[in-house]
Amino acid sequence: MRPPGRRGVPTAPPALLLLLLPPLLVPLLGAPRGVGAGPGAPAELRVRVRLPDGQVTEESLQADSDADSISLELRKPDGTLVSFTADFKKDVKIFRALILGELEKGQSQFQALCFVTRLHHNEIIPSEAMAKLRQKNPRAVRQAEEVRGLEHLHMDIAVNFSQGGLLSPHLRNVCAEAVDTIYTRREDVRFWLEQGVDSSVFEALPEASEQVHLSRCGQVGDGGKPCVCRYGLSLAWYPCMLKYCHSRDRPTPYKCGIRSCRKNYSFDFSVPQRQLCLWDEDP
Repeated sequence: MRPPGRRGVPTAPPALLLLLLPPLLVPLLGAPRGVGAGPGAPAELRVRVRLPDGQVTEESLQADSDADSISLELRKPDGTLVSFTADFKKDVKIFRALILGELEKGQSQFQALCFVTRLHHNEIIPSEAMAKLRQKNPRAVRQAEEVRGLEHLHMDIAVNFSQGGLLSPHLRNVCAEAVDTIYTRREDVRFWLEQGVDSSVFEALPEASEQVHLSRCGQVGDGGKPCVCRYGLSLAWYPCMLKYCHSRDRPTPYKCGIRSCRKNYSFDFSVPQRQLCLWDEDP
């Protein structure tokens, strides 16, 4: 489909058109939903993305414009399943990691972690725009145009799973495997409390008051001792901004594409036992 207004882009040579309209085309105006999706159904897009280590994986992006939410999911080469949910209605974003356990070390089949933080609406494109994304070549490997800086987050509050629906209706589904390992930050809690979220959603971590005195788990030899665990994850490719084009035929700029980003996150949180953080081997 020819993007609306493309004919009116003035004096743009073909090379520039490719920059304005990358292989992942919108069009963002009037595009149909995904194949087989009925009215109101979440739209899904599957893209092949290049990870920071050079390996390629498939990423699933879903957008529900009725619920005003976006979800992203990818599997890392080590088998870890990473998901990200943006709830625009509640100003909440949820990161979840399902980490495969090492059975030879006595670990369970997998360990689940959830990190919940405040969503700022300029971090990612709106759900309505995401629902209309299309790509011309599904086999193309996408690489982020912009690498955003590492965000280091100190998680010092636990989220009460049984009350989590008061914070976001997505939390109980996304974090169902992480009932006892849902973490957030004190500064985000203050914001949500001001928005009317009930305080019963949040609980102080038993080790939080001692966290400044605890060692990193990678420095603790005793598997039964409390320590500060660090977990890092990366959103390798996501639509972070809308692109706008100009035309002689239109008085104002119009949506004509997206800009893609990659962002890394590092989460610090206390655990009651070193053996709950066996991936953290950093000195």
